[in-house]
Amino acid sequence: MRKLIIAILLISILGGCGSKQQAVPSPQEQTQYHAASPTQPEAPMDREALRSHLTNIAKRVPGVQNVNCVVFGNTAIVGIDVDANLDRSRVGSIKYSVAEALSKDKYGAQSVVTADVDMNQRLREIGNDIRNGYPIQGFSNELADIVGRIVPQMPKSVKQMKQTVEQHSPAPNK
Repeated sequence: MRKLIIAILLISILGGCGSKQQAVPSPQEQTQYHAASPTQPEAPMDREALRSHLTNIAKRVPGVQNVNCVVFGNTAIVGIDVDANLDRSRVGSIKYSVAEALSKDKYGAQSVVTADVDMNQRLREIGNDIRNGYPIQGFSNELADIVGRIVPQMPKSVKQMKQTVEQHSPAPNK
């Protein structure tokens, strides 16, 4: 159920970003991010610098072992690795602490934090694809994998497929 909620959240975030119909910039055309500070103008930050910045903030939280961050549009998904032996409530506390630390940063307020192992691995793969120059392909492949995992398999349809195969197979030789 938790993976379903995360996937739905991810899809809705991405759906909102997709309505702008902006092309993904090449590494040479990195999007510049500006802090919304009325008192002091900030220097722009490119996508990779923003990813590194948010990763460093999350890594400083006690209990976080590793961080995978993917930035797209004005949103970042921050996946955290924690000790596999921690109970659910402790993992939730660490995840909340990361979200709190990011909320205090002018660049981190539009982040989504997850401690899900599978989602974190997918973020790592998306990040690798982006760094290798395949942002759209890598993202779409991982999104397809996520959706493929959450779409239920109906037993009734499995039985029908089996019956269909039996009906079309040749009669056994006697």
